[in-house]
Amino acid sequence: MLGLMQNQPLLISSLLTFAERHHGDGEIVSRRVEGDIHRTTYRQLAGRARQLASALDAQGLAMGERVASIAWNGYRHMEMYFGVSGSGRVLHTINPRLHPEQIAWVVNHAEDRVLCFDMTFLPIVQAIHSHCPTVQKWVMLCDADKLPADSGIPNLVSYEAWIGAMRTDYAWPQFDENTASSICYTSGTTGNPKGVLYSHRSSVLHAYAAALPDVMCLSSRDAVLPVVPMFHVNAWGIPYSAALTGCKLVFPGPALDGKSVYELIEAEGVTFAAGVPTVWQMLLTHVRSQGQKFSSLTRTVIGGAACPPAMIAAFEDEFGVHVLHAWGMTETSPLGTLCTPKKKQLAWPLEQQRALQQKQGRAICGVDMKIVGGDGQELPWDGKTYGDLLVRGPWILERYFKGDSPLVEDASGLGWFPTGDVATIDADGFMHITDRSKDVIKSGGEWISSIDVENIAMGHPAVAMAACIGMPHPKWDERPIVAIALKPGASATREDILAFYEGKTAKWQIPDDVVFVDAIPLGATGKMLKTRLREQLAGYKLPGL
Repeated sequence: MLGLMQNQPLLISSLLTFAERHHGDGEIVSRRVEGDIHRTTYRQLAGRARQLASALDAQGLAMGERVASIAWNGYRHMEMYFGVSGSGRVLHTINPRLHPEQIAWVVNHAEDRVLCFDMTFLPIVQAIHSHCPTVQKWVMLCDADKLPADSGIPNLVSYEAWIGAMRTDYAWPQFDENTASSICYTSGTTGNPKGVLYSHRSSVLHAYAAALPDVMCLSSRDAVLPVVPMFHVNAWGIPYSAALTGCKLVFPGPALDGKSVYELIEAEGVTFAAGVPTVWQMLLTHVRSQGQKFSSLTRTVIGGAACPPAMIAAFEDEFGVHVLHAWGMTETSPLGTLCTPKKKQLAWPLEQQRALQQKQGRAICGVDMKIVGGDGQELPWDGKTYGDLLVRGPWILERYFKGDSPLVEDASGLGWFPTGDVATIDADGFMHITDRSKDVIKSGGEWISSIDVENIAMGHPAVAMAACIGMPHPKWDERPIVAIALKPGASATREDILAFYEGKTAKWQIPDDVVFVDAIPLGATGKMLKTRLREQLAGYKLPGL
C-alpha cells in the first residue's frame, strides 16, 4: 500500500520559490570584484535567475547540458546556482586555483556549453578558451560597460547584456528529482580531477540537513557569511540552506584577507560564518593586532582541514565565538559530520568539552558511517581503535562522472564510500579524524597521528602553519618530522619547538626533527600538499642516520 500524499519532486527551484514568496525582502549583500558593496533581495534574485534560465533557453541548451562558472562568492554566482540548475541544466563550478591545464581539462571533460567568469579570471579564460572546443558562449560576469574592448575571446558578452532583456515570468520546469543539478571536480592532487555529480534530490536533502539545530542551526534571524568558496562543493550547501531558511546572506567576493572579512562581519551584523582554518587564521591575526572584538558573530563552522585546538581556544576564550568543527568531502556534498555536544556533555568540565570540540563530530541524520580494519570488518566505537572511515547516504557519491564506482560492499551487499581517512568513533558517536590513510605514520608497529603532531605545533606562539610527515627509519620503519612556517617577524629554534611538545604527547610521538620552511605548500582548496612537501624535502635524512 502506498501513502496518499502529494507527489512533488525535491527540486532546487522550489527552494528559491519559497524564499521569494516567504522571504522576498531578505537581504543578499555582496562585495563585488569592482570593489563596491551590492545589495539585493531574494525577490530580485529570483527574477534575475528566471532571466538567466530564459537566456539559456534562447541559447538552445538542452536539459542536462553543462554551464560552467569561474567566480567568487557573490549575487551573480548565486543567480547561476538557481537559474542553471532550476532550468534543468547542470551547473559546473570550477575552482580557479587549479592549474590552467587542469581547468581546460575539466571544461572539456564536463563538455561545458557556456562558461561565465568574474573579471578577475579573464587571464585564465584567455589562456584556456582556444583549448575548450565544447564551449559555445563565453560570458563575463559584469556590466556591459566593463567588457574589455579587445579580450581576444571571440563573441565575448557581458552577463548583464546577456540576461538583461530576457523575460522574468519564466516558469520553472518540473522533472525527476534525481536529475543532475551540479557538478564539482575534486582538486586532483594525484592524477586528473574527478567529477562528482549532484542531483536535485541530494542537494535539497543536504540543504535541509545542514540547517538542522544540531548542524548549522540556520534561521531567518541569522546573517550568514560563507567564506568557503561557492566554486567548491557548493559552499558547503549554504546557498541552498539560505534560501530554505531565508537568512541574510553576506558574500565576501575576492576580498578574503583578515581586514576585509572583519569589516564585512561588523558592517553587516554577521552572526554565523563558515570557512577553512587558513582563512580564519588570517582573521584572528588581524583582530588581535588591532585589539578588536566581534559585536555580532556568535558561531563559526570550520572544516576543510582539521581545526587546531589553539584556534578553537582563541575564538572561544578571546572572542566569545563558538566553534563548530565539521567534516566532509566533495564526494559527500560535503557535510558528513558536525561537532555539536549532546545535553549531558554540557555539564562536562571545560577541558573535556574542548577535547570534544577537536573531534569532527556526529553523523548528520541521513549519513551512516563506520570504521573498518584491513580485513574489512567493522571496528568498535570505543574512541581509541583506529580504522578506515566508510560512509553512505542519500547525498554521498555512488560513482564518478564518466568514471567507475569506488564503493566497497559489505557482507549484506550495501555499498560504502571509502573516504581515505583514518578515524576513531567514540561510544557517543563522535568521529575523530586522525589522519589521511596515505599520511598516517607507522612507527615501530604503532600509529602516530600527523594531525595531532601538527595541532601541538600550531599552539606555539611563533608558528603560523605546521605539517607533519613520516621519514624512513631503519629500525622504526618511519619517524615523524614537522615542517614549520613561522609567523612574520617571529623566531623559534628547533629546540624551542621540540621542547614545546614535552608533556603534551607521549615521548615516542614527539617529532625527531623540525624543518623550517618559508611556506607550507597548499592545494587548490587550501589543504596542505604533503606530497609536494615530500618532494621539497627529497634527500632529507633523519638526524643521526
